[in-house]
Amino acid sequence: MTTDVRTVTPDTTIKDAASIMNTVDVGSVPVVDNNKLVGIVTDRDIVVRAVAKGQTPNQKVCDVMTKDIKCISPDTDVHEAADIMAKRQIRRLPVVDNGNLVGIVSIGDLAVEGKYEDEAGEALHDISKNTLH
Repeated sequence: MTTDVRTVTPDTTIKDAASIMNTVDVGSVPVVDNNKLVGIVTDRDIVVRAVAKGQTPNQKVCDVMTKDIKCISPDTDVHEAADIMAKRQIRRLPVVDNGNLVGIVSIGDLAVEGKYEDEAGEALHDISKNTLH
């Protein structure tokens, strides 16, 4: 998992969240309130829920973030994490301990770790199969 995770608060503007995504070259940023995970804002959230609807860049991320997020604990097995990603068709899983964000696991994290290439490949296949036309 990645432990050095940039976060935003619910009151952060979508422009600032997008700037963070650009700076750190990621497609999502967890939304925390006093280190408690309350959501995640993705580049897709910003495009579909704000830009496509003509919203202002000063709109707050709490208006566009995904609130129903699946999380795992630090002791979750890698196979289980990959299975969750595949079943929910998500590419990132926040890691929380007692409600506090401690990291994030992505498909890329699994793929980089050689011994988990199969899990990453299977999860990515399952994530992508329903979105390809």
